[in-house]
Amino acid sequence: MPELPEVETVMRGLTPAMAGNVIIRAAVNRPDLRWPFPDRMSARLEGQKVLGLRRRSKYILIDLQGGETLLVHLGMSGRMMVSGDPLGQFVHEHPKAAKHDHVVLDMANGTRITFNDPRRFGAMDLLDTATAQSHPLLADIGPEPLGNEFNESYLKDRLKSRRSPIKTALLDQKLVAGLGNIYVCESLYRAKISPETLALNVAAKKMNALVPIIRDVLLQAIDAGGSSLKDFRQADGELGYFQHVFDVYGREGDACHGSNCTAHIARIVQAGRSTFYCPSCQR
Repeated sequence: MPELPEVETVMRGLTPAMAGNVIIRAAVNRPDLRWPFPDRMSARLEGQKVLGLRRRSKYILIDLQGGETLLVHLGMSGRMMVSGDPLGQFVHEHPKAAKHDHVVLDMANGTRITFNDPRRFGAMDLLDTATAQSHPLLADIGPEPLGNEFNESYLKDRLKSRRSPIKTALLDQKLVAGLGNIYVCESLYRAKISPETLALNVAAKKMNALVPIIRDVLLQAIDAGGSSLKDFRQADGELGYFQHVFDVYGREGDACHGSNCTAHIARIVQAGRSTFYCPSCQR
């Protein structure tokens, strides 16, 4: 499932094509994805000017002039593809309609936004913009890891009595928004923290280093266009490239990248998810 860097990359790719432009046609080609589309979705989108796009955790939020916000979740295989951009930022002409093109938005500037989702685990909803943050999907999400509210004091306070492994704790969206399996594994490696260490037992020095490390990993991934493992594509159809510099994720049995380390990357399962780490560097 796309994590924060992938969703941020898609949101940034959509912004020049959508922000300030009007949706002149909204084709909704099926009644649902993970859950039913909102009532009269096409009619509520058509004629609306897009005021701006933003991201909250793993959700893209598209604010409309009429006071509603289109919420988009990419799910496991969802893609939002841009074609026909008259500004020349995207090279693709409008493609032929594909089997899993579930929602297609035509903009007044000639741009087309196509939401394609073969597995249909994605989702769209229309929220009241003024109260969007209280929506059940967004209300309990923790602070953004790239924002000021996520800092060393906050993290230490939230984890000081938490007896779950640090890897599991960091995947909790109520603790911090948008982190997923890939970037937690990579961050814990750089912080030299064992994923099996109980959160309350992480040494203060390592805990202090963890927040800036998480930020660095996320920013580097965003700069690289995210990580493309199976389905993820940027809004212009290009792959992300951060997977080429993974230190641990997906590298079970490979040599550790650490200087003077002769160990090999190991994999364990935590809370049903694969965890990759170096048993020598991360103690």
